[in-house]
Amino acid sequence: MSRAPRVAIVGGGIGGLTSALLLSKRGAEVTLIESRDRLGGRIAFERDENDTRRIDQGPTIVLLPEMLLSILEEGGIERERIKLIESDPLYRIHYADGRTMTKHRRPEQQEKEIARLFPGEAEGYKRYMEQMRETYPGAQKAVLEQTFPRKRDFFTPRLVRMLGKLQAHRSVRVAASRYFKSDDLIDAYSLQSLYIGGQPAGTPGVYSILPYAEHEFGIWMIEGGYARLPVILEEELRARGVKIRLNERVESLPVEDGKCRGIVVGGRREEYDAVLFNGDFPAILPLLDARPEARRRKPYRPSSGCVLVYLGASKRWEDTAAHQFFLPDSLSDGLQAIFERGMIPANPSFYVFNPVELDPQAAPPGESVLYFLIPAPDASRIAWPKEGKRLARKVLREAERRGFPGLRESIEWIKLRTPEDALRDGNYVGGSFGIAPILAQSGPYRPQPKPFAGIDGLYAAGASVHPGGGVPIVMQGARMAVNQLLKEWNP
Repeated sequence: MSRAPRVAIVGGGIGGLTSALLLSKRGAEVTLIESRDRLGGRIAFERDENDTRRIDQGPTIVLLPEMLLSILEEGGIERERIKLIESDPLYRIHYADGRTMTKHRRPEQQEKEIARLFPGEAEGYKRYMEQMRETYPGAQKAVLEQTFPRKRDFFTPRLVRMLGKLQAHRSVRVAASRYFKSDDLIDAYSLQSLYIGGQPAGTPGVYSILPYAEHEFGIWMIEGGYARLPVILEEELRARGVKIRLNERVESLPVEDGKCRGIVVGGRREEYDAVLFNGDFPAILPLLDARPEARRRKPYRPSSGCVLVYLGASKRWEDTAAHQFFLPDSLSDGLQAIFERGMIPANPSFYVFNPVELDPQAAPPGESVLYFLIPAPDASRIAWPKEGKRLARKVLREAERRGFPGLRESIEWIKLRTPEDALRDGNYVGGSFGIAPILAQSGPYRPQPKPFAGIDGLYAAGASVHPGGGVPIVMQGARMAVNQLLKEWNP
């Protein structure tokens, strides 16, 4: 009987935690090393000064709940430990002219809502759902559940046909325009690329599966907040005896004879059978001492950044929704300023998370905790200490005018995070979602779970690694990395 591998996991974000969970369940001896003083990466709580109120700092929306729960179950976490609350309605979209569209999971409700606001467009929605329902299972299997060690593995006749149906060679926005005529409705079925830091006009049409998944599988939240997830995983890992080392930074990944032999941390070399890197992928390159396999001709393009505002308010609002999007006169113009010119738009779009709508205990009685996400350029060109505050003030005024009357007077505590803060936390160029999901960085062109053909024993997971961003999808990438590691393990 062969011995189990000794594996070092570099980085304790959700990809690293999932990898540790799956590896330890299958008998590997796991050491998880994190440079910060906590696990969870982008999944964390933001708290008030007295630590009495809190709200998620990063992700708030659980998409693909079955994928998330099945991976946790495979790793030994019973489904009952992750309590999911469904968002009904899915969310609301506020248009600049005062109209509001509610997104529903049930098709008949959504058809009525589209017919109310966009006469004659309901048939396009029905056609969209029918075609996506037919295409999605193959897309999930082909794009989200397999790796592409060679580019030709991606361009098989079957997969090319499926990509054609998804309009993968076009943008998400253009793909949506096949079904809808109104720009506002096209926005409603393409803005989901922002969930992974991509511009609707520049993200491949294969990501059209995101708006479809909202309707088909729902939008959910974890009771108590998304940041409960890494807490549960850490408890499980510690109970299994997994070694977790915080406040330690890995300095290099020694490679000899075409194999990664371990890590160097604190000036000390440690030998392992395999290493799994979890973090924004460009950060792995300096750890490989400029090896030829790790050289890249040009930098990766980062995803968008975001300005995040967290606040506690002394009131609750009636007739609202847990998730809301507030759009300007032209969403396309605003996003073009961000993604193509690196500028803060004159009229920003923003998203609001109001968790008490789903979980009344998310804040003390009669109070609210709110989360504002404002798409923004990365950290490379903006003076964020000044501009972040200015942008936050503008958005809070707009939110008060369009959906949260009395907001500013009710604020009891407030915190702000900008792309500069994200950069300090290790996010690539201050982008919030890893490398951008553009065509040249998607599918076979994205770093793979085994990222370097010439280096054995080295694997990767995270938002910058195939299949991409979004918590369940990052977890799926970690599962693929673990499966490949164990498949290749040969003591």
